Amino acid sequence: MGVLSVILYTVAVIIAILLICLVLVQPSKGGGLGSAFGGAGETVFGAQTMNHLSKLTVVLIAIFFVVTLALAAISGHKDSAESTAAGSSVLTAQVDEEKPVAEKPAAKAEKK
Repeated sequence: MGVLSVILYTVAVIIAILLICLVLVQPSKGGGLGSAFGGAGETVFGAQTMNHLSKLTVVLIAIFFVVTLALAAISGHKDSAESTAAGSSVLTAQVDEEKPVAEKPAAKAEKK
């Protein structure tokens, strides 16, 4: 696994944890977990807290989406590079599988 893959996986996990925390802190119409802290978020960050938390959530979701696509592209490119480096592709592997296996001579089978 390359260094870039490790970094991207780490970033993806950190962003996922941050997103979970952000979503749980944001109060829903029914109050949500954000009201469990006594509304302390509103007094600390001011009246525009929901706008800032919502914007931060959207930004983190966009970053998470980009990192996930990058990981998919890297892993897909790595898989295709390994198969072409080995000299085989999906088409040649299917053609090789369709070749009949040579039958053993009857004389060798009778000796056992």
